[in-house]
Amino acid sequence: MICEEKQVQRTVTMLNKKIFLTALTGCTFLFTSFKISNSKAGLLQRQTIKTIVVDAGHGGEDGGAKGKYSYEKDLTLQIALKLQKTLQLAMPDINVVMTRTTDVFDNPKEKADKANAANGDLFISVHCDAAPPQKHSEVTGYKTQTYYTGKGKSRKKRTRKVPTYRTWYTPNPAKGASTYIWAVHKNDDKELAMRENESLYIDSTLGSQFEGFDPDSPEKRILYTLKTQQYFERSAKLALTVEEEFEQVGRAVRGALQRQVGIWVLQAVAMPSVLVETGYITNPEEEEYLNSEKGQQETADAITKAVQRYRYSLENPSN
Repeated sequence: MICEEKQVQRTVTMLNKKIFLTALTGCTFLFTSFKISNSKAGLLQRQTIKTIVVDAGHGGEDGGAKGKYSYEKDLTLQIALKLQKTLQLAMPDINVVMTRTTDVFDNPKEKADKANAANGDLFISVHCDAAPPQKHSEVTGYKTQTYYTGKGKSRKKRTRKVPTYRTWYTPNPAKGASTYIWAVHKNDDKELAMRENESLYIDSTLGSQFEGFDPDSPEKRILYTLKTQQYFERSAKLALTVEEEFEQVGRAVRGALQRQVGIWVLQAVAMPSVLVETGYITNPEEEEYLNSEKGQQETADAITKAVQRYRYSLENPSN
């Protein structure tokens, strides 16, 4: 994928399940380390998903990554629309909000604003990955090159044989789906999103208790920190589940990842958030799959099943 911030170089830290589970255990410890009132405890137990925001990456003048014959912006929209229908069929009690349903461009801030305005409980951004073509070269012969040594009267003309090359490029064989969450060092940005959209997760009872409180007060800082850590945990859980569902349908997977740069929108929405790289559009085999009805529906189905499992885990925490 060409990430939300154009031309940003990607540097990712891949986390295997063991590392992720360790991180999640640490987050759980943070929750239990604070003594909070019953009303705040109730806040952290809010688990029912009412609204899911689905974002089709890129759009309009931003085509995203390009394959041999297709653009990321078109594939993400096709998959996102199928995901919308699949989610609604599987969970008819849930409202699915789309950031776009046509070929239009919204910058990341506009997407985040749409998600926050919708009071979303979960944000899923759909993208396609990309890798640069591989460069190859071989020696095709030699040519005579003239060069000089020395200066003034000592300057002498010399020759030497140097190789000539043929260079060509082939598609990068990189393949597989991956799911991203925001990086831990972006928690401050996520916490800022929480501060600016606290109506999404503070109910009227708790709101009355905090009325008039300085946003930098210890009580509210604890609240923002706890909620940010909880959303990180939930995002990580969903990312791992999406990868498992892709594996179930035989897709190659690259793992659940933390994105160190780019994908600003993930930490700008006041809700758990993941970005799904559905496959490599620059790999001819995967481009065919992502353009096919079968591939798009399998992708939508896998994400939907992951969301169903995620929802069940929230509503049945003891299981």
